[in-house]
Amino acid sequence: MKLLITLILTFALSQVAMADNTLSQFTFDSPEQEQTFRELTEELRCLVCQNESLAGSQAELAQDLREEVYGMLKQGQSKDEIIGFLVARYGDFVLYSPPMRPDTYFLWFGPFILFGIGGFFLARALLRKQKSGEAELTDEERARLDAILADKKDS
Repeated sequence: MKLLITLILTFALSQVAMADNTLSQFTFDSPEQEQTFRELTEELRCLVCQNESLAGSQAELAQDLREEVYGMLKQGQSKDEIIGFLVARYGDFVLYSPPMRPDTYFLWFGPFILFGIGGFFLARALLRKQKSGEAELTDEERARLDAILADKKDS
């Protein structure tokens, strides 16, 4: 167990170190600009890795996108302008939190709907089981059970 915890911590720390290493190559005019860059690269998804942010991904496309974001920031574009450009180019998938619109309602509410449906069927099954109670054995079934148990004792 200790080995597993050690491996998980080592992996997590190495990911943080790699992310910091990939972002350290960029220089900024102000701390605010650097903070905006860090926020953007954490909010945007790597299109190759899919479950990593641009900040943490080592994929070549992620590096290209980091450079694109960096260049746009250096040109003076705002956070919203950069996000708008990337969404127009790659779609909502580039965002970890897609906007709430009719075409993304299922993404936002789907898990709750599925959880509700599962809860409904679970409650229904439990109520049915509670109502049915334990079935009584008929005299014939009881005699057969007694015979089986008697044979087991004799063996």
